[in-house]
Amino acid sequence: MVADATGLEFGDPSRGEEVFAQCRSCHQIGQGATDRIGPHLNGIFGRRAGAHDGFRYSDDMAMMGSDGLTWELETLNAYLENPKALVSRTRMNFAGLKDPQDRSDILAYLRQFSASPQNIPEAAPTAQAREVELSPEVLAIVGDTDYGEYLASECKTCHQQDGSDQGIPSIIQWPTEDFVVAMHAYKRQIRPHPVMQMMASRLSDEEIAALAAYFAQLE
Repeated sequence: MVADATGLEFGDPSRGEEVFAQCRSCHQIGQGATDRIGPHLNGIFGRRAGAHDGFRYSDDMAMMGSDGLTWELETLNAYLENPKALVSRTRMNFAGLKDPQDRSDILAYLRQFSASPQNIPEAAPTAQAREVELSPEVLAIVGDTDYGEYLASECKTCHQQDGSDQGIPSIIQWPTEDFVVAMHAYKRQIRPHPVMQMMASRLSDEEIAALAAYFAQLE
């Protein structure tokens, strides 16, 4: 195995090819690879999220790329573990690879199709691959919509209450769990947006739940 400075390791690329079989219905890789439901994955290491020419990404994925998300060992590991924790409205309909060995092996396989694979362990990540699994107690908190409305004044300075998208994604009618997971990803600095990291760091679990409940019920 090859480890990078963060302690994450590349596993067995041969086994990674086997794990990748569950990705092939949407993604191609290797000689002659083309975009399908998802973009091809040649050269994925070092690529800015949402920036592969010719592929139409979700607004959230494009926004994350604009905010600085780049696919390196740590960020790919975090995304493969729980895609919606990193990019809440990603179009990738995949629950994630929960087994760390599966992720290590598939990343070793993907690494072979990058221009300079020997340099990848030294690449600087743009996000920290920490656990973002939330306890059942946190997910079970029922938010107070009135309190959420009170807290939402700062959110509304950027996010439009009418649901329009003016370069900043709408958060109207987000599923509450997606909202909560996304905010905790900012709070733990997995999502790289510095303003959102600062905002989320100020919020308690109850306040995040209140905001989630408020925005979920807006029409």
